[in-house]
Amino acid sequence: MISVDSWKLFLLTFFLLDLGSSQDFGQARFICTSVPADMDMCAATMQNSGPAEDLKTTVLQLRETVLQQKETIMNQKETIRELTAKLSRCESQSITDPGETRPGSRRKETGKNTMGDVSRTAADTLNQLAQTLQSLKQRLENLEVLSRVNGMEESKPGLKNETEQRIKVESTLTSLHHRISDLEKGQKENRPADKFQLTFLLRTNYMYAKVKKSLPEMYSFTVCMWLKSSASPGLGTPFSYAVPGQANELVLIEWGDNPMEILINDKVAKLPFVIKDGKWHHICITWTTRDGVWEAFQDGVLRGNGENLAPYHPIKPQGVLVLGQEQDTLGGGFDATQAFVGELANFNIWDRKLSSGEIYNLATCNSKALVGNVISWAENNIDVYGGATKWTFEACRQIN
Repeated sequence: MISVDSWKLFLLTFFLLDLGSSQDFGQARFICTSVPADMDMCAATMQNSGPAEDLKTTVLQLRETVLQQKETIMNQKETIRELTAKLSRCESQSITDPGETRPGSRRKETGKNTMGDVSRTAADTLNQLAQTLQSLKQRLENLEVLSRVNGMEESKPGLKNETEQRIKVESTLTSLHHRISDLEKGQKENRPADKFQLTFLLRTNYMYAKVKKSLPEMYSFTVCMWLKSSASPGLGTPFSYAVPGQANELVLIEWGDNPMEILINDKVAKLPFVIKDGKWHHICITWTTRDGVWEAFQDGVLRGNGENLAPYHPIKPQGVLVLGQEQDTLGGGFDATQAFVGELANFNIWDRKLSSGEIYNLATCNSKALVGNVISWAENNIDVYGGATKWTFEACRQIN
């Protein structure tokens, strides 16, 4: 019967012999020696194998060999990675679409020679180009058909824009309604020409007022008005002035959750106005082209100022001035989401910067208050469209 310790020694010797058969250990030799059951295995090895130095040298050689083997394996793994990456690149270049099989071609298989598939890939590319050209040709033909249909529709006198018809009808009805109301109540005779307000009840793309006069070329200006609104989100566009080639030449707008802004030649300055409380507020904005300096007054008090707002850009003449809508094109292109909802009165424009005292007189309805020398607030200067209404202005009466 072989003892457990003898089996341990036998297994250890077999393991070392196995390593020696797979690696080149030079002149090293391994000797199998039996050890009695009651003797320490390490002591017996030291006693029967010769000097301790030989055994120590053998152990060091084994350790060095193992380290070299590990390093070799790591280098081989890196080489395998590089070869795998190169193989993947070659396969991706040789396969037109690795995700699907195109008609008339086949997917490339790993490990097979693909040199014979080059001409087939070129043929697939030519077929794809031909299909693309055919698709473009069909799209062009469809566009030509649509263009012809649009031309035929525009040439027919019976086909008109429904929105324009609705605006004309509503404008006529509104005008008749106010004429009857004025005749019944006598407001027309008792109300001065400038004591009126415009009311925009709904957020639409057809309710607005148009100033009959255009603006001259201006190197500075002051624009003032009374506003009353509680619209949310954003009270919209109290006024917009567009010129050929620039729809945002001069615009006052509060859109969405943004603060009120003044736009000059599409350049923007944020204004510190807080007026969406359903009460009348007087606002004034001054601007000069030199350095683009601007000031913002609310209820006669300076609330904010700045500079570099479209500096050295004069306000261009021969434009269209609209109240209640933002223009995307000259005199039109209205967007309901940007429409003004509320009441507006005493809209005046000067071609100079008013003093703080002059602005205070306007906000307090002082009898010495000036009227605009470019645009003055008068009923005969404004045309109303789409259901916007005119009523007697009450804000100054409440202040006085």
